[in-house]
Amino acid sequence: MHDKRIRLGMVGGGQGAFIGPVHRVAALMEGHFELVAGALSANPEKAAASGRELDLAPDRTYGSFADMARREARLKHGIEAVAIVTPNHLHLGPAREFLKRGIHVICDKPLCTSLAEARKFVDVVEKSGAVFVLTHTYAGYPMVRHARAMVEAGDLGEIRIVQVEYPQDWLAEKIEDSGHKQAEWRMDPTRSGIAGCLADIGTHAYHLVRFVSGLKTEGVCADLARFVPGRQLDDNAHVLLRFEGGAKGMLWASQIATGQQNGLRLRLFGTKGSIEWAQEDPNDLWFSPYLQSKRRITRGGPECGTAASRMSRFPSGHPEGYLEAFANIYAEAAEAIRAARSGIAPAPDVLYPTIYDGLEGMAFVDACVRSDSGGGRWMALRS
Repeated sequence: MHDKRIRLGMVGGGQGAFIGPVHRVAALMEGHFELVAGALSANPEKAAASGRELDLAPDRTYGSFADMARREARLKHGIEAVAIVTPNHLHLGPAREFLKRGIHVICDKPLCTSLAEARKFVDVVEKSGAVFVLTHTYAGYPMVRHARAMVEAGDLGEIRIVQVEYPQDWLAEKIEDSGHKQAEWRMDPTRSGIAGCLADIGTHAYHLVRFVSGLKTEGVCADLARFVPGRQLDDNAHVLLRFEGGAKGMLWASQIATGQQNGLRLRLFGTKGSIEWAQEDPNDLWFSPYLQSKRRITRGGPECGTAASRMSRFPSGHPEGYLEAFANIYAEAAEAIRAARSGIAPAPDVLYPTIYDGLEGMAFVDACVRSDSGGGRWMALRS
């Protein structure tokens, strides 16, 4: 247990939520944070009931994020950070209220609903001087960190080809019309924004590419589909990518790929070799040096360096997965917040996704939507 845990609040994530409990487990896993307050639902009764379930004090359970921000900022031992786990359209408003009071923000992805809103978000964060963390979870996996380190060390040579896919099947039918809470808001443009599947999981895939490869995107060519009749937002996305320096890429994100659960997979091909990582088998990274046999690099094994080991909790053979990766993002957020307490910069190996990753993600979505609307023309990213 840490000597001085960070006092954490939460906006959203009450009864019936999926991602709220994930954030809470991740925040509490290593004792970096203590959940002390929440505005857990826009419904006052549900907010109160959710607070009771989490053993929050009644006077620290709020009916609105605005009330929570105002009161907590005045309390002697008010919250130091807040996790925002609401639908996309309710990220900027709450973040602004807390950031302008110097309260650090940990926000679920994607950043917001549009590129224009993302630009406003950047201004708010920069003016606040507070820590802002975007929970692109997959950057927290140990073997993703090792893959990044291999690219930086030149083990792959010059990267030529990038392939990333993220297929799911949970939206193969129009369940948003049946009262399914998670599907309902994700396929509602007023709450999700200008894209559906592309924003929800396509931004995860895109961030993973950028995080591991370090490549800068030059342009995209997108084909977005609404396979389920009557659906307002895309449920499948095929995107071609061009990177500065000449590398090419392909990104596929789908929520109607029957038989697929959470099949995030990344492959990078360079002049000296290639690597492959899959989220459903996250403890292994496959490395294929040119003209040599394919090798399995295992989390915790002798070939893993510090980039992976600092993200690992258990010896090799004891699997670590989604919750641990999420907790790694929270652990890095804690390092950054404690550094801010002392007025210093966090260590250079603290690599949590920032507001600028969120801006890049929305620029990607914006370019893809413009490309698709223009008949699949190549579009540059606008930031």
